[in-house]
Amino acid sequence: MSEAAADDVVAPDAEHLAGLLRTDPAAAAEALLRLARRGDVESQVLYAQMLSEGRGIERDAAAGLYWYTLAANLGHAEAMNMVGRCHELGHGAPANAELAAAWYRRAAECGSLWGMYNYANLLATGRGTRRDPARAFAWYLRAAERGHAKSMNLVGRCYEEGLGVEADAAAAYRWYRRSAEAGDFRGQRSLASVLLETGRGHEAAYWLRRAAETRAAT
Repeated sequence: MSEAAADDVVAPDAEHLAGLLRTDPAAAAEALLRLARRGDVESQVLYAQMLSEGRGIERDAAAGLYWYTLAANLGHAEAMNMVGRCHELGHGAPANAELAAAWYRRAAECGSLWGMYNYANLLATGRGTRRDPARAFAWYLRAAERGHAKSMNLVGRCYEEGLGVEADAAAAYRWYRRSAEAGDFRGQRSLASVLLETGRGHEAAYWLRRAAETRAAT
């Protein structure tokens, strides 16, 4: 296909793209690359993901980071989070916790729930930024209140252990239960632990089984 013809390609609808990803990932990668080059931000993110995973195309972490960064600089919050993730883990560039923290913060401030969670993790541990349990708790809470199950579990832990907030066993229990019911296996284990401590062994066993099933399915 000529470059002129490629410029005339119409973006596939979501259903067609999902079908291509299932049946012909290589064709999906080619279609996404054409759209990514034309500045379609969602295509840039999806193409970056395929490069990072080696799905339908040879794995190329550096190229994946390039496309994530392009989308991030165009304001895509989840791409910002993935740029942070790449810098944290050293995917496509040397690991750099400070860069990771900076990108996670941008993602969090732009509304990415994963960005909030990841930035909170760095604040809680002091990796790439000054350790600040109170700010970590605030970001965990912001993500949890918007439905992020893993953050719910960590809000519970903060309340249980008094990390960045005054200890509150009742609040810890409520957040562990919310996390468990939202499907986070760590939240399910946390809830089971609290239930065991309060003598509710039968209910604890149920949540431990759920945690094992949930983890096995992921």
